[in-house]
Amino acid sequence: MNAQKRHEIFVRLREHNPEPTTELDWNTPFELLTAVLLSAQATDVGVNKATARLFPVANTPATILELGLDGLKEHIKTIGLYNTKAENLMKTCRLLEDKHAGEVPRSRTALEALPGVGRKTANVILNTAFGEPTIAVDTHIFRVSNRTGLAKGKNVNEVEQKLLRYVPWDFRKDAHHWLILHGRYTCVARKPRCGSCVIEDLCEYPDKVDL
Repeated sequence: MNAQKRHEIFVRLREHNPEPTTELDWNTPFELLTAVLLSAQATDVGVNKATARLFPVANTPATILELGLDGLKEHIKTIGLYNTKAENLMKTCRLLEDKHAGEVPRSRTALEALPGVGRKTANVILNTAFGEPTIAVDTHIFRVSNRTGLAKGKNVNEVEQKLLRYVPWDFRKDAHHWLILHGRYTCVARKPRCGSCVIEDLCEYPDKVDL
């Protein structure tokens, strides 16, 4: 795929959705970090239901630590893998209190040192909470990048590095959200909805589905 076609793809995605953002509900960097930690193998809708119960009671590292592990589990038990997620979140809160004065760090290294936080989660926090032009590659973005020909790669790290090279700078900050929403609602896994896709004629997928 050439640079002109990539540029046009993002022009259209921006026209279709000028101000994309996460579908997770959050108001502070810590609330976003909590929601992202809870979102692994869970839907955003399910996470939002749980955080709607949790955040009015505890939405800072200190208040979650005050809840205690059992109290935290009670608020998030509707989410899959909630036991492991609760333990990681408690450890993360303790580290944030001990090393970062209760604030979410803006450093990738510091973020990735938190329990349950890998490169993808760090990218989400840096991009969505702090406005940095990072691109977190999840299953949706991995699929869209490979299927369309936008940035082909054998693994998420390879796709991320290619996207960072190929996505024009003007679109870099919002590219993560455009691609994830495109993969979630249009370029879906089983049968892509090519007939309703705003970039269908630019996409290099050979087996388009007219839906």
